[in-house]
Amino acid sequence: MEASAEEARAIAAFGALAQETRLRIVRLLVTAGPEGLAAGVIGEAMGGASSSRMSFHLGQLEQAGLVASRREGRSILYSAAFPALADLVDFLMRDCCGGHPQVCQPAVAALSTITCCEPAKGATHG
Repeated sequence: MEASAEEARAIAAFGALAQETRLRIVRLLVTAGPEGLAAGVIGEAMGGASSSRMSFHLGQLEQAGLVASRREGRSILYSAAFPALADLVDFLMRDCCGGHPQVCQPAVAALSTITCCEPAKGATHG
């Protein structure tokens, strides 16, 4: 049985996320929001990883459609591809429960308690 285009995208995304550094990068970029972060900042957050190592991991994530890059001046900024991440969650949950809502309730409850877009405690914007 051949994978559909949607399944192929999900497989590529999960394959990219199935590596510790890349998973940490995506989580960091989700936290950073749509503004994203410069590659050097990401490398520092990953324990001072080399630029070639970061380039490899960011390239894998970009190829999987989970990260987008853009140039601003001399810097390349990376940001999470939020629509692709939402599509991935939708892909997993779309057929959830097979007519038994209680099966999906824990996952739905977990998603509904996510406090994204709320400032972190102690964070100030000025």
